[in-house]
Amino acid sequence: MAGDVTLTYPRAERPDNMRPIGGRMRHGSSLHRLAAAMRYARSVVAIFLLTFIAAIAQNASPLPKYTVKPLALPGAKGKVMLDYFAFDGATNRLWVPAGDTGSVDVIDLATDQIQRIEGFPVAEVELMGKRRPVGPSSVSVGDGVVYIGSRADSRICVIDSHSLKIGECMAFAPASAGMAAAPDGLIYIAATRELWATSGAPPIGIPAADPGIQILSAAPANSLKHAGKIPLPGSAEGYAVDNHHGLFYTNLEETGQTVAVDVRTHKVVSTWRSCDHPSGVAVDGQRGFVFVACVDHVIVLDSTHGGRQVGSIAAGAGLDNIDYSEDRGLLYAAAAEAAKLTIARIDDQGKPVAVAVVPTVQAARSVVAGAQGRAYLIDPIGGSILKVEPK
Repeated sequence: MAGDVTLTYPRAERPDNMRPIGGRMRHGSSLHRLAAAMRYARSVVAIFLLTFIAAIAQNASPLPKYTVKPLALPGAKGKVMLDYFAFDGATNRLWVPAGDTGSVDVIDLATDQIQRIEGFPVAEVELMGKRRPVGPSSVSVGDGVVYIGSRADSRICVIDSHSLKIGECMAFAPASAGMAAAPDGLIYIAATRELWATSGAPPIGIPAADPGIQILSAAPANSLKHAGKIPLPGSAEGYAVDNHHGLFYTNLEETGQTVAVDVRTHKVVSTWRSCDHPSGVAVDGQRGFVFVACVDHVIVLDSTHGGRQVGSIAAGAGLDNIDYSEDRGLLYAAAAEAAKLTIARIDDQGKPVAVAVVPTVQAARSVVAGAQGRAYLIDPIGGSILKVEPK
């Protein structure tokens, strides 16, 4: 910059120390020129920084704000045994097995109106040292139907997703075998028209009586038949399907591992160390990221590079089932003990960046991503579903 600066004084006003002697300037002229150049440079830098900051402020999007609205379940009288629930994008409904109320509650997400499907049995079982009532507890959305698993009688029933009528029910295990043999997680595998089911309740100290995944044929969709088993070395906890690559992911509670199963061959194709006591799983099939809930944080594993951990984000204590929206690139993790929902954007390197932390309520855990940026959490103590949506 100094080479571009010219200091000009009228001849009569020129300082003595800048008067020419023998065709040369005294040393003071250089100092004045340098000082002026530095002032000019600082001015230019300041103007540049102000312009840059103003541009960022103009283009930056403010962090989204969210509202939380409880949707009271109609059969609730205080606490409700809530575990799995599912979003049906085809009908824009949320399916909620409401445990000890003996019903499955179906929420129309356009209106928040709730319909009860009643008639499911309720039974008392030994759970964490107490006798507690249990009923319908797991759910998976199939092809025009919804599958409901019950811990009360160890059966899985088929419900028409449009008429809401209960159809055929099959015995998954003898009711006398207890919760260790009762259905836990259910997930529909569209590529093979199968329903995969796990058993037990590992997070509350009930390992599966028969570790592994039971395969049920769902062809036709309204009828289920035993079709095989995928053996695993531990109790399966959490699940997600990568429909892009035909892979099913689940965690092994006892060994702190995450496994990938080929949905067509029914073979375990990858086993990775994830974390102690892993629970929920979600997947970004397009970019090959697998998200695993680890008590108080979520890690990101890169399935295209041997399950290498590429990211992590703290989300608070009490994580359970998590969810991910591929359309929006957003990860959702609800912490029961910390009473908050963390929403994070995942970049192309698998790094999560929190875009919102939404206060919820104690014991609100498990989250399902819905349409239009909404998310839904179970609230067992309040007997409700929490609807979280951007303002």
